[in-house]
Amino acid sequence: MDELPILLALADRMLWITALVAAPVLLASLAIGLVVGLIQAATSVNEQTLTFVPKLAAVALVLVLFGASMMALLGDFTQEIFMEIARIGK
Repeated sequence: MDELPILLALADRMLWITALVAAPVLLASLAIGLVVGLIQAATSVNEQTLTFVPKLAAVALVLVLFGASMMALLGDFTQEIFMEIARIGK
């Protein structure tokens, strides 16, 4: 039962890292969707496929800009998990 606080701390950190990795993509998509929705409401153009291309471009841009730091964050956390597994297994 000594491992329970360590596992709970890892679970807490996992949720935080998941939020940090997903937030830039989700926020960019949300912002583009909001802007395009406002433009559609102002111009009375109700084409649902109109939001797809700008959202796709924004998500691609965010992944190009922040993808390396996202992967570094995930890689560091993966190493930390494996070190904790090895430490607990002793």
